[in-house]
Amino acid sequence: MRSAFLILSFLFFHNLIFAYHTTPPDSTTNLTDRAAALLMIDKGKTLFLQGKVRDALQEFRSAAIKDPNSAKAPYWIAQCHYAQTNYGYALKYAYEAVALSKDDVDKEAYEVLARSQHRLGILDSAIINYENAMKSMSGARAKELSIELRIKQARFAQEELASGAKPKRERMSDAINSGYDDYLPIFTNDGKEIYFASRRSDTKGGNMNPEDQNFFEDIYHAVWNDEINDWDSLSNDLGRLNSEGFDALTYISPDGMRALLTVNTEALDKKKTTKGSDIFEVEISSKGTWSTPKRISNKSLNSTFFDGSATMTDDGNTMYFASDRKGNKSSVDIYMVEKVGKKWGEPKVLPMGVNTNGYETTPFISGDGRFLFYSSDGLEGMGGLDVYVVENMGGGQWGDPINLGGIVNSVNNDIHFKYYPKMNKAVMTGIELVGQKASMDMYQLDMTGWSIPAASKK
Repeated sequence: MRSAFLILSFLFFHNLIFAYHTTPPDSTTNLTDRAAALLMIDKGKTLFLQGKVRDALQEFRSAAIKDPNSAKAPYWIAQCHYAQTNYGYALKYAYEAVALSKDDVDKEAYEVLARSQHRLGILDSAIINYENAMKSMSGARAKELSIELRIKQARFAQEELASGAKPKRERMSDAINSGYDDYLPIFTNDGKEIYFASRRSDTKGGNMNPEDQNFFEDIYHAVWNDEINDWDSLSNDLGRLNSEGFDALTYISPDGMRALLTVNTEALDKKKTTKGSDIFEVEISSKGTWSTPKRISNKSLNSTFFDGSATMTDDGNTMYFASDRKGNKSSVDIYMVEKVGKKWGEPKVLPMGVNTNGYETTPFISGDGRFLFYSSDGLEGMGGLDVYVVENMGGGQWGDPINLGGIVNSVNNDIHFKYYPKMNKAVMTGIELVGQKASMDMYQLDMTGWSIPAASKK
């Protein structure tokens, strides 16, 4: 008992000393409260790194009440709100963190402030605070956070917005967009039907992700109704298409008979069929309904890491997908795999230049395999994930990725772009800002008169 008491006493006074030296002295917050706040912040940081952002936010809020004079609590509150795409609140608390830090500003407070301003389109201030961030942290940390690239992105966004190019994107109707995250729209049947993913409360099984505490995603389907000029017959009751885990339809063949899905049942207490996110195949049965999705049995394709967002050429022989199997080196990359006979071969990562050290995701290949559309945050864009197109030059050679510019991209994450040239339409997922908060919504684009930008050979 005595040794346990001494250990606890040492930890308590160690935290008191740490609190005293890292928090500006203030008579209104005593040492005990400061120490308690630091313990709450440490617990919150652990939860945040585990992806439990809501639980972390509660700890940081409690710490802010316990020690209202510390810059650390509002700094982490800002990080939580940013992770939840509540950019207005992130900006508010980032300002508070900088103000409370005074001359001893947290080395990364300017960075979260700049990121929040960037997402809200406050670009002049974002650039200034990115530069402040570079001055306040080590060169290695600034490189790790890609501060120089973020400055270039903010300036590129300024140029795009100043060009007068009118955005082609228009938010799709509330018949399919909801208050939840709605994303990954796919047209079929000449645009008369749509499939998409959403994290709504009526998800099959009613399960919630224990990490971010949002509902699991399901696949939804709707039909265009000419009489009401809107989407109708919305449902996620799609037979065997949805599991009780995460389900997202990522590709449908031109004839509507075959499809690819990303499925993750790892978080289920039972009925686990995956060790992570895996790629599944499904087809229309003889009864005209979707058959049971089948996991592609190929260990080099479906690894123990995230594998998903698959797309395919019209002939069904070449697939592109995203994976974080090399995440320790380059986050998420785009891979390509071809069929050998009736089975899929060995995936190959696309070359650097197409991929970066950043995040590449949501590929969409044109039916003839010539143009690959995808999203990246590792190239000079407007900010967050931008949509790019790159040309397959043949023989393993690729052109330079071309940013689709302000007619498609925003200063936020832009993903799941799919182009339907015969319909002169495209669909995508973007961020809808409403007050202090934001959510993922689906957009449609009128691409009449648009042509894919010409690529140069490397």
